[in-house]
Amino acid sequence: MTPLVVVDADVLGRRRTGDETYVLNLLRELAPLAPEAGIRVAAVTRRPELVPGGIEPVELSVPSQELRMTLLLPRLLRSLGAALGHFQYALPPVLPCPAVVTIHDLSFERDPPLMGRKDRLVFKTVVPRAARRARKVLTVSERTRRDLVELYGIPEAKIAVTPNGVDPAFRPSNSLLLGEYVLLVGAVQARKNPLAALAAAEAAGLPLVVAGPRKDEALARELERRGAELRGYVEQAELAELYRGAACLVQPSRYEGFGLPVLEAMASGTPVVAVPEPALREVAGDAAVWAEEHELADGIRRALAERERLVAAGLERAKAFSWAETARRTLAVYREAL
Repeated sequence: MTPLVVVDADVLGRRRTGDETYVLNLLRELAPLAPEAGIRVAAVTRRPELVPGGIEPVELSVPSQELRMTLLLPRLLRSLGAALGHFQYALPPVLPCPAVVTIHDLSFERDPPLMGRKDRLVFKTVVPRAARRARKVLTVSERTRRDLVELYGIPEAKIAVTPNGVDPAFRPSNSLLLGEYVLLVGAVQARKNPLAALAAAEAAGLPLVVAGPRKDEALARELERRGAELRGYVEQAELAELYRGAACLVQPSRYEGFGLPVLEAMASGTPVVAVPEPALREVAGDAAVWAEEHELADGIRRALAERERLVAAGLERAKAFSWAETARRTLAVYREAL
């Protein structure tokens, strides 16, 4: 009998930015590859209409996440006859089958004040447990792999690095016009350091546009008071246009597990200015302008002056990342875990 892998796709349709992007693109690319590997894939979600074709949608909608994880999800896995479960960050306390878990980053361990107290307590409880109980741990960067080994003592052989890819929607513009704004992509929260992006844009004489959900309302209001344009969560088509219309992307994050906006900007032909955060450097290599937080304005000026070189380097660098490769590596982990 063909083994069934059940992916927890509860993030679909919930505007969870990077986590949702990961699950949606992984499922889309798994669809044509899984049958060749002798595996069926199902996705458990409250939004079955968002599940890509070729993946079996299984609807599970419940108001309480605690009830979902502790009771309903294990019961569903048992009734489906799942051979393997795939989760993000947390595992149900009781599982009828082995599991793999994707852990994107350990920001709540490395810089605790960047997350609210309640969320931090939950993450610091469930994530190490999940990493230790899972048969395999997936992560998206060498930076997070090192953190898992150092902070949780996870054996290196148990961890597989499956970097994110870039959606074909992110492609360069045919226009030769120089963008007139600096773009920051990410949730409005302290970890993304948006006030540093605003200060750098102001010093460089350009407005700041922020695309991402308002997680910290006080911070969002401060950004607006000082002249930043907050677009909130934007759909993919609008986000692609924002990248193509920007003079550059600025990414002053205090911690990243990968840095998907950096990759999407490069694929869009948009120069990248970023702080030398380890995960961001993994993604962009020599195709970005690296500057410490207090030097970001100079970084923006340099990006404008070296635009042609940075666009070419970014487009070439982005070719190294694909969701199809992410799916292939993930399938290999499924087969090993099974």
